[in-house]
Amino acid sequence: MEILGTSLRVCVDDLEAAVGVYERLTGAEALRFERAGVSVAAVGAFLLMSGPESQLEVLRKVTATIAVKDVGEAHAVLSEVGAQIIAGPLDTPVGRNLLARHPDGSVFEYVDRGGAAG
Repeated sequence: MEILGTSLRVCVDDLEAAVGVYERLTGAEALRFERAGVSVAAVGAFLLMSGPESQLEVLRKVTATIAVKDVGEAHAVLSEVGAQIIAGPLDTPVGRNLLARHPDGSVFEYVDRGGAAG
C-alpha cells in the first residue's frame, strides 16, 4: 500500500476564524466542503472541522486521515494485518474512503483521490 501523505484532524468551534490562522501558518489556501452536516476546510496538512457536537464526537475518535494511492489496496492490506474495517470503502465526491481500527486500537481514515466510482 502506497501512503501519499497524512492530514491532522482538528475540530474547531469557529471554522472561519481557524481557517485564517491555518492559512497563515501553512501558506496554503483552504479547500472547503461539507459532509454530513460538518463544514470542513483542508489547509495544508490540516483538516479543520466544525459542526454539531454529535458529529464532532465521532470525528474526534479518528486519529488522522491517511491519503493512499488506492483504497481498495489499503482495504486488503489492513485486513491482512488484522485491522477491523469500521466503514467503507465508500465513494465520496473526490474519491473513496474507509475507516479502520488498527490492531492497537487506533482509528484512521484512509482516502484516495481517484474520482468516485460511477
